[in-house]
Amino acid sequence: MTSRTSRDTGDTAWVLDPILEIPHVRAAVLLTRDGLVSGYSDDLTQPSAERVAAIASTVQGACRTAAAAFADRDSAEVRQVVVESDHGYILVAPTAHGTCVAAYGDPEVRLDLLAHRVHSQVARLGQRAMTAAPRASAGHATGRSPV
Repeated sequence: MTSRTSRDTGDTAWVLDPILEIPHVRAAVLLTRDGLVSGYSDDLTQPSAERVAAIASTVQGACRTAAAAFADRDSAEVRQVVVESDHGYILVAPTAHGTCVAAYGDPEVRLDLLAHRVHSQVARLGQRAMTAAPRASAGHATGRSPV
């Protein structure tokens, strides 16, 4: 059975549904880099999605700090974080405009396919953000959303 995304937090199905179509992918969350949920799959409850978002954001921040420390630099950008556990894999990939996609697959998931699909969707998010009209100056809204 294919999971579908919750539209309670906005229409994010176009981002998450292609990821959820991969065999053995169980859940996905679209989140902001600071840990707020933008959308999630129906296999998660809202409290679980919020917890996943907060943890994914924290892990990603820790990985940025670790990457910078290992490289002896002041900062580093993380392209992806992969966590392997006895329950499966978690893959988190940030976009250039402040959101992240996190996906969870059971131990049978093809990690290469999951990574490819997540990064494809991250690229689509970036394209959509790039085509959005820039915000008007002097505090006036343009009426268009970046995502």
